[in-house]
Amino acid sequence: MILLFQISFSALLLLSCTLNTSAHGDHHEQIVVADDADWATRHMAEEHHLSSFDPGVFFTLHDYDSTGVWSPRDIRRTYGLEDESTASVPETKKQQVVDEVLSLFDVDHSGTIDLHEFTMISSKGVKLPDFGLGPGHHGDDEYEYEIHHWEKYHSGDDVKEEDLTHPEDIEHFAKHEEMERKQAEWEARERAGIVESNIPAKFRVN
Repeated sequence: MILLFQISFSALLLLSCTLNTSAHGDHHEQIVVADDADWATRHMAEEHHLSSFDPGVFFTLHDYDSTGVWSPRDIRRTYGLEDESTASVPETKKQQVVDEVLSLFDVDHSGTIDLHEFTMISSKGVKLPDFGLGPGHHGDDEYEYEIHHWEKYHSGDDVKEEDLTHPEDIEHFAKHEEMERKQAEWEARERAGIVESNIPAKFRVN
């Protein structure tokens, strides 16, 4: 277990260095936003550590598959509705979010929002609504842990394993250990021969 923890710890340190030089901005600086800031401004500060952006930048950053349009799924992901933190939010509420955003920005009623529509409507002062569902977590576990916990409590060059005692640290590394355990288990089964669970049921001999 100690070895697994050391591997995960080293990987996280590498991730931290990578993210600190990425396009997400300076991850050692918490951006303070005004109490009356709109949802997009708060989202960009908390989730991307950007204090300055325009509608085009916001749109492109959240066009996850680079298709040039926001689909309903892109909208859901931007608001964090695909994240486990919103698992308890009713599907009707999630659909309401999508429908309202489309009603504001989908000018041609195509069911999607393109860059021109988003920038044009934004230029009229229309903002993405705040539905009270949080800042919109849409990164993977590593990214979310990095920007919401690691950089706040452990940033610096003198971080030691014994410093990682917060509940968030314990949960995060427990996930790593479980993933590594399952991977080791899987590799052991493959070395042993055919993995029955990989065979479709219709081809198995009962």
